[in-house]
Amino acid sequence: MMSSTVPSVAAQVASPAYANSSTAPGGHSTHITPGEIATGVVVGRASEYFDFFVYAIASVLVFPFVFFPTEERLDGTLYSFVIFAFAFIARPFGTVLFMAIQRRFGRETKLTIALVLLGASTAGMAFLPTYAHLGFTSIVLLSLFRVAQGVALGGSWDGLPSLLALKAPEDRRGWYAMLGQLGAPLGFVVAAGLFAFLLGNLASDDFLEWGWRYPFYVAFAINVVALFARLRLVSTDEYSHLLEERELEPTSVVEMTRSQGRNVLIGALAALASYALFHLVTVFPLSWITLYSERSISDFLGVQMWGACLAAVGIVVSGLVADRFGRRTTLGTLAALIAVFSGFAPSLMDGGVWGQNVFILLGFSLLGLSYGQASGAVTANFSARYRYTGAALTADLAWLVGAAFAPLVALGLSAHFGLAYVSVYLLSGALGTLAALSVNRALEGRG
Repeated sequence: MMSSTVPSVAAQVASPAYANSSTAPGGHSTHITPGEIATGVVVGRASEYFDFFVYAIASVLVFPFVFFPTEERLDGTLYSFVIFAFAFIARPFGTVLFMAIQRRFGRETKLTIALVLLGASTAGMAFLPTYAHLGFTSIVLLSLFRVAQGVALGGSWDGLPSLLALKAPEDRRGWYAMLGQLGAPLGFVVAAGLFAFLLGNLASDDFLEWGWRYPFYVAFAINVVALFARLRLVSTDEYSHLLEERELEPTSVVEMTRSQGRNVLIGALAALASYALFHLVTVFPLSWITLYSERSISDFLGVQMWGACLAAVGIVVSGLVADRFGRRTTLGTLAALIAVFSGFAPSLMDGGVWGQNVFILLGFSLLGLSYGQASGAVTANFSARYRYTGAALTADLAWLVGAAFAPLVALGLSAHFGLAYVSVYLLSGALGTLAALSVNRALEGRG
């Protein structure tokens, strides 16, 4: 499904600017084909999401046992989710740091350092001694590697989504916007599939002793492939020329915040419903099933993989719907549907195998439709000079506010006070999105 989608999307990226720019400013023939741009976006995002989901799944299935063995299972999982949030806290700092690196040393240097750091921190987790061997120091090292992941993800911003959005025809922007979002379901399917295979073919002791480390090795290998795929694109003169032509260059974060801080905040809140739902259909239900159900974890991961496939379809459909009815209208409508869905979440999660399956499949479907347009729904508010940095910080803030603490809050509250608090969390995200879109519309009308 993914492979057939990319070429059709890539074919629509063609524009006169691309077709006529076979000679770069430096005189080198470095024509970038539409397929290369599409591949760069999907490969880059899929590799980042794969790293993300490998860690997320391990936070539930592995880390409570190997790094918090002296705690009760619930407490160990909650502590694991605290460390899970560290990457989202660190991500904006990574964006600021690597924007400075790009201004001084260039885009290729920035991207190389960021992706090497991401791969090294992910692979480093595969070699970590457990609590039984190193005690509390193992938890400190895990935390440091997680922070490094967040800093690296902040630095991996390459500006491709913004470039595609600016090059898109006026009536096709929703279609272009969903391209990078396809990396999320693809990354989840591969990560969940690896863990499901290991769980289904290894004894529990072997999985916790050494089996869980293999997905982290794979993540490092995928990062290497992604690094070369993206560098092959961003190191060309033509790519630099296209970014400069569209003023997609890093600016001072302080200056951008002073001038565009309102747009950053509105953009982050506009995506709140999608990002809140993101972890409530991926990480949270896996933790709930692990703690409070006798279901086979590998089978449940299989259901989530089917859900991710539905999300991929939803992401593609979101592009068609958004181009017909408008991106913000689409995002607002989906936020309202997520609010309705939140009311059924407790009964579905507590409704046995069939109820849980419906929660996963319906939740992933809504996630795909909403998440497909969550990226940059209001970034048109940014002036061209600030769009590159503004888009990166808006995404960072959306992840931090909407997703960073979702597994921790949802599991902690539902375990102690009931599943109704999952509804409250989702509903708050939906209301945040609707409020932000309303404010944005009012400000546009005033302008």
